[in-house]
Amino acid sequence: MKHVIFRFIILGVSIAFTHCSPPQPQAFKPKEVYKSDDLIITQLTENSFEHTSFKQTDDFGYVPCNGLVVRNGNETIVFDTPTKDKSANELIYWINIALHCKINAVIPTHFHDDCLGGLNAFHAHAIPSYANVKTIELAKENKMTVPQNSFSDSLILSVGNETIRAKFFGEGHTKDNVVGYFPSEQVMFGGCLLKTIDASKGYLGDANVAAWSSTVERVKKEHPDVKIIVPGHGPYGDRKLLDYTIDLFRK
Repeated sequence: MKHVIFRFIILGVSIAFTHCSPPQPQAFKPKEVYKSDDLIITQLTENSFEHTSFKQTDDFGYVPCNGLVVRNGNETIVFDTPTKDKSANELIYWINIALHCKINAVIPTHFHDDCLGGLNAFHAHAIPSYANVKTIELAKENKMTVPQNSFSDSLILSVGNETIRAKFFGEGHTKDNVVGYFPSEQVMFGGCLLKTIDASKGYLGDANVAAWSSTVERVKKEHPDVKIIVPGHGPYGDRKLLDYTIDLFRK
């Protein structure tokens, strides 16, 4: 009888603890929040959004091209423009109207048109652009729209009460490729330096293949806490994208 009473008391304590425990916060589930023929926007975390536009290429067909929008308060910063001014205007309008946010800056992560093809639209809206000094040089050489402000190694900009970072870690996809990072949500925009899982090496016309793995190893070392990584093309992922890219160019 004593044994039965003891078990009942323990069960009662267990139930009491269960009811008093605070509910566990649920992990954010990424979701598509906007879609048109030219632009797809996917919310990755509470305050980060992948934007995907498209480019017709001779070698790889109709290619989806990614960028990233990060938000804090009523301010945003955009990494890479959509591929054309039309889809860039669409993104700017969505940020202003759907998010009720201003755009503090746009940061093309290298000089190819899948990074700055819509830069004129941002300039037309008086949105300042920032890029690696090498990106500005290469944009001029290739008669692309030229970003307005330069940095040589790294850049820190404010977005609301938080900051973003953009940094040149070394050559890889191009001589000028930089990586963007939003520390408060541990989200990285790797651009075309980083490959999605099972991707090929892609376009290598401006690449430094020999340096590529070493560059990504430096990215991995500096950001051990990254949780979500958006590559220049293909599905986003986690830290496995770093290892996949390192291995791909080590072979």
